[in-house]
Amino acid sequence: MPIDVLVVDDDPWFRGIASRLLERAGFTVAGEADTVRRALEAVIDLAPAAVLLDIGLPDGDGVSLAGELAKLPSPPHIVLTSSDPDAVTDELATRSGAAAFVSKQDLTDHRLRTLFAIA
Repeated sequence: MPIDVLVVDDDPWFRGIASRLLERAGFTVAGEADTVRRALEAVIDLAPAAVLLDIGLPDGDGVSLAGELAKLPSPPHIVLTSSDPDAVTDELATRSGAAAFVSKQDLTDHRLRTLFAIA
């Protein structure tokens, strides 16, 4: 059964690219969100198994949102992303509740399968 992933990014172009990469990697895109508020609503409404989460959103930041999502009773598997490859260290990603950080330039279907390998 495919893993469902919520794509959170304020750029509709990137959401489309990420969604296509995820589907090509064998995942189901549960939905998309472009703000922290809409991401929270989508996680509650859709209960995705995973979230691909941009760190820069118009109404907040993805690192803080990852911390909020990690506190949910059934938290999703979170992977942070940014166009800045140095935006988040692995240590900060882990402390925020995310499983990993990957720059947008490094997103491939193979890399997504690795990042979203949920045991």
